[in-house]
Amino acid sequence: MVSPRVASRGSASLVLPSATQSAILATVIVAALYFGRSVFVPLALAVLLSFVLSPLVVWLRKLHLPRALAVGVVVAGSVVTFVALGMAMARQVTDLGTDLPRYESTLRQKLKSLRTGVAQTGIVDKATSTLKELGKELEQPPRPASGAKPTSTPAPDSTRPIPVEIHTPPDRPLDIYQKIVSALLAPLTTTAIVIILIIFILLQRDDLRDRVIRLVGARDIELTTTALNDAAFRLSRLFLATAAINVGFGAVIAAGLWMIGVPSPLLWGIVAALMRFVPYVGAVLAAVFPLLLAAAVDPGWTMVAWTFALYVIVEPAVGHFLEPWVHGQTTGLSPLAIVVSAILWTALWGPIGLLLATPLTMCLVVLGRHVEGLAFLDVILGDRPALTPPEVFYQRLLAESSAEAAEQAQQVLKEASLIEYYDKVALPGLKLASLDAHRGAIDEERMSELRAGVVLLVDDLSDAALQPPKPKPAADATVAEIAPPASTTVVQEDELLPAWRTKEPPVLCLAARTPLDAAAAEILADLLRRQGIGARAAAVPQLSDLANLGVDVVQIVWISSVDAAQSHAHIRYLIRRLRRTAPNVMFCGGFWDGAASDTLVEGI
Repeated sequence: MVSPRVASRGSASLVLPSATQSAILATVIVAALYFGRSVFVPLALAVLLSFVLSPLVVWLRKLHLPRALAVGVVVAGSVVTFVALGMAMARQVTDLGTDLPRYESTLRQKLKSLRTGVAQTGIVDKATSTLKELGKELEQPPRPASGAKPTSTPAPDSTRPIPVEIHTPPDRPLDIYQKIVSALLAPLTTTAIVIILIIFILLQRDDLRDRVIRLVGARDIELTTTALNDAAFRLSRLFLATAAINVGFGAVIAAGLWMIGVPSPLLWGIVAALMRFVPYVGAVLAAVFPLLLAAAVDPGWTMVAWTFALYVIVEPAVGHFLEPWVHGQTTGLSPLAIVVSAILWTALWGPIGLLLATPLTMCLVVLGRHVEGLAFLDVILGDRPALTPPEVFYQRLLAESSAEAAEQAQQVLKEASLIEYYDKVALPGLKLASLDAHRGAIDEERMSELRAGVVLLVDDLSDAALQPPKPKPAADATVAEIAPPASTTVVQEDELLPAWRTKEPPVLCLAARTPLDAAAAEILADLLRRQGIGARAAAVPQLSDLANLGVDVVQIVWISSVDAAQSHAHIRYLIRRLRRTAPNVMFCGGFWDGAASDTLVEGI
């Protein structure tokens, strides 16, 4: 709904809804990134490279080098390294272009053998003849209907166009140099701008940080400084580790291709290192040209097979073992966010955007984790669960999916006990349902469905152990380290007092008021039964039907309430009525919201 707002000068203006404002802001940002890519691309490259080079500057500063000298050494070394790699790639490309005519005959022979093998099966000939017949049928004019007069065909035009050929003069050496310079001018200009920006960012690092603190969080300097330091440390470590892994990947590929005999192995190693910054498909694209070159060099298929095996072995080893070990199991991005960001940044900035997609998205996630106003970026792009375990438990029950709730429980039980799952996931989930019920979001029928879901969940977890599996001790572990943790005591039937050895379960877990209280009573009864104590759960009783609960044959009545703060009077009245029926029964209270008052506890 649009609401008016009066400006300071008396003119009326309109306040747009937040959703509309967000859409307009997003559109403006995307348009600015697209049309201003000539400015933002060098800036993004400079910022990301400064994160990689900043640890080197800090290390040189610890050796008591002045900041300007440290920055100069690091930037100069980086420029020399990239120039050397560029010259090596240019030499490899030149050698490859010189040798390509020698590989043409081998490639022609392989194509000829493939064509001969396919032709022997007759599939191509049959398909070709079928397509020709269909083409003839389509080219035939439609036949006239019966009784219709045949139409006369128009006479062909006697005038025919005269073919004209335009020959351009050969390029002069000066024209060739102009084309080369114009092609290299834009990349060289961008490179120069990036180098200048990197130098200024590294030199003015402290001043830039102070300005960011002034803009973002001057009211809480300690918190903002901690967030910036943490973000800079995480991004620097992440980018540096990623660059080191990709360089190592390229070195292994180059060495492997050299051993296999593929020409220009250094070129393909550098391409593999660069393309691996592209998520998921980068390594696959980098393997295409070496495979084609191996097929052109080797008359047989041995070199192609070895090249294919090299990429198939090295890429999964790096992606599934080395990267998780270095990054700590995750980069912080969800797989869908990586794919979507790659598509978005490629559409905005082209190939450079594809290379920068993952680092830029990581920066957005780090900002979302430290800046409160940008927390939605962490929710959308990050790999952390969007809902807490109690919220997931509650949502699964609302969706009437007890199977998914049981699946979540199995995941939790791999590292926690069943008691911890009930205490930290299930009961807090029921508390969330109680809050919704208190504000009228769910009705009595919906709460009954939630209770039925809990009953199914308890039944699905009947085979779960009270304690999680014990981890295997290390070979050098001490006696104290391998001592088993304190386990939950399980009472045997012969250890119970005679009064408790009855056919009827001696403990009645009674819901205080709502079906949610009954769901908590089901959980309590399940835990008691697992510990050797007979227990049963009862739903919400009508006060007129208390005599049918069988209270007189039990030893303990355990009142279960998820929202005791709202049920004090009802619980006290329920206990008084039950005492009249069974005066010798002991009463206990399970108030899972922790809101029971002293008077209520004394009444029990």
